Amino acid sequence: MFRLKEHNTNVKTEVLAGMTTFLTMVYIVIVNPVILADAGVPFDQVFLATIISAAVGTLWMGLFANYPIAIAPGMGLNAFFTYTVVISSNGEINYITAFSAVFIAGLFFVILSLTPLRKKLIEIIPENLKHGITAGIGLFIAFIGLRLSGLVEAHPQNLVKLGDLTSAPVLLTLFGLLITLILTVMKVYGALFYGMIATGIVAFFTGQLKFEAKLMQLPSLPEGIIVWNPAVALMDVFQYGMLGIVISFLLVTLFDTTGTMIGVAKQAGLMKGNKMPRAKQALLADSVATTVGAMFGTSPTSAYIESSAGVAVGGRTGLTSVTVAILFIIAAFFGPLVSSLSSVAAITAPALIIVGSLMISAVKHIDWDSFDEAFPAFIIILTMPLTSSIATGIELGFILYPLLKIFKGQARNVHPLLYIFAALFLYQLLFLPH
Repeated sequence: MFRLKEHNTNVKTEVLAGMTTFLTMVYIVIVNPVILADAGVPFDQVFLATIISAAVGTLWMGLFANYPIAIAPGMGLNAFFTYTVVISSNGEINYITAFSAVFIAGLFFVILSLTPLRKKLIEIIPENLKHGITAGIGLFIAFIGLRLSGLVEAHPQNLVKLGDLTSAPVLLTLFGLLITLILTVMKVYGALFYGMIATGIVAFFTGQLKFEAKLMQLPSLPEGIIVWNPAVALMDVFQYGMLGIVISFLLVTLFDTTGTMIGVAKQAGLMKGNKMPRAKQALLADSVATTVGAMFGTSPTSAYIESSAGVAVGGRTGLTSVTVAILFIIAAFFGPLVSSLSSVAAITAPALIIVGSLMISAVKHIDWDSFDEAFPAFIIILTMPLTSSIATGIELGFILYPLLKIFKGQARNVHPLLYIFAALFLYQLLFLPH
């Protein structure tokens, strides 16, 4: 089924690769509920929804596409859902309504993945804007980590200032950040996860972490299935002016997932020239997972770059992905343990900061010598953390890019679809909630 001999691998290697990938990305089952909790989503709901979407997407990737690539709710997209869609609406949009936008985005993704259009959309978006989006999300995520931990706090004149470095939560965060950085530079697989464990141990002995009476329990969904009717979800999108939000979900996931898949496939030597075999099946994995995840209560999914850790130790087939999915399912029975860990911001904040630093490295790929290319990317990077809105950053970048090209005399070099995006985003900023 997995054609192990054809890919010059074996069961032992694939299982080890799966375990490695899981350890590098398991932090998401802690971090995701922490971020979505700010939107009001119950912990148990997000915890299990995270695992369900990860298991569905990763199993699909392993069984149908035969790639060693894991799928889970994407970092940045969870922040977008919480801080831009829900909190910035000032009570107009609750998390249940917001999941309608995720659900519709997922269904659109499924449709796009079944057609050549998804590949086309990837091709027409300027590379510099893609890099700007990745870097901007990274900066935003890092800022969230700094804020949650108390390393920075609100200031009436300067917006933010340095927090109290002598407080117990901040000291714990600094310890967690330092130990995770050391593990990362030593190239320890699962550095983020082990950093969390080390920080959790210190938090326990300093009285900042307290465990419930039990560490295991049967998984549950307090809210049940949140959204399932496409017609009702679509009505919510238009009623609450969430069209721009749906498009933002689509764009971010589109770039993130496709780029990650290609990168990991290249690392594993699975590309055939510039083409990715079984691309349709692979692209369907994240779109199906996003749709399923929205039904149960989590933000959009994407392919995880942490999959490269599993590839580095020999993972070459879908058996690696199946192993990851099985481990996620096992993790579903440790909800109380994860809940206790997620209650201490210092445990998760270092992971956010470090993931942010990895994502912002995309700035090196921006063509800074071409002002008409660089400035829209710069605006995306700048406005995402300053407005606490990933969508606003994307919208401003996509409006500025074709505008500058017009005045440079290169209007014909811009794909017509980009002008359509620019018009939609301008309408969103001027007339719809954002």
